[in-house]
Amino acid sequence: MKIALFQTSLAWENPEVNRTFIEKYFMSEEESFDIFVLPEMFSSGFTMNPEKIAETMNGKTISWMKSLAFKKDCAICGSLVIEEKNDYYNRFIFVHPDGKIDFYNKRHLFSLAGEHEKYSKGNKKVIIDYKGWRICPQICYDLRFPAFSRNHENYDLLLYVANWPKTRITAWDALLKARAIENMCYVIGVNRIGFDENNHQYIGHSQVLDELGNQILDADEKLGVFIVELDKNKMLENRNKLNFLNDKDEFEITF
Repeated sequence: MKIALFQTSLAWENPEVNRTFIEKYFMSEEESFDIFVLPEMFSSGFTMNPEKIAETMNGKTISWMKSLAFKKDCAICGSLVIEEKNDYYNRFIFVHPDGKIDFYNKRHLFSLAGEHEKYSKGNKKVIIDYKGWRICPQICYDLRFPAFSRNHENYDLLLYVANWPKTRITAWDALLKARAIENMCYVIGVNRIGFDENNHQYIGHSQVLDELGNQILDADEKLGVFIVELDKNKMLENRNKLNFLNDKDEFEITF
């Protein structure tokens, strides 16, 4: 499985500018890939003004994602603000090459920024099946809550998209590694760079880790598309040899 991580700056609350900028990099990438991953709220930046930029599942950004997925015969994913039945969601959208859509609503809303006051939280964990891989999508603040992401479903890839600021980047680095080790799976974290309207700075650190916590890709603070190839058989071989997941605690999460 070849996955492209796009570490990018974001224009504040301007979906059209962000779509144009992303498409430029997406279409100019000559190497093929199976999934193109965008950051959290890639169409707007991490805004607490959902009423200004929210779209529906039939809106321009979803249609644009379908068009890109079709053009390059790959999946494309990231989160954006979606309005549904008068509620706003920070929603992870995964568009398959054939136009099929899987989605996950962010479970853990970032109360420090008031996200819980503007958005409705998700009420279920989602596993996406794609090209023989089982993918668990998560969004930013979810990273701090390991019980929710615990690998009870034998997923192969834990995928985080984020707007994680520089001031707490040490936690980002440490927690991504921890999630890989405890869940015996690949972990990908795609974060943004640049400044937002609130003068928060983001320095990327998008990365890929294997099932033992080894970092196999580090985008550092650079703008660009970073492509990595993952080996599911190698991951499963280590998982089955060590059998750490067989000894995990059993518990139920209430929603």
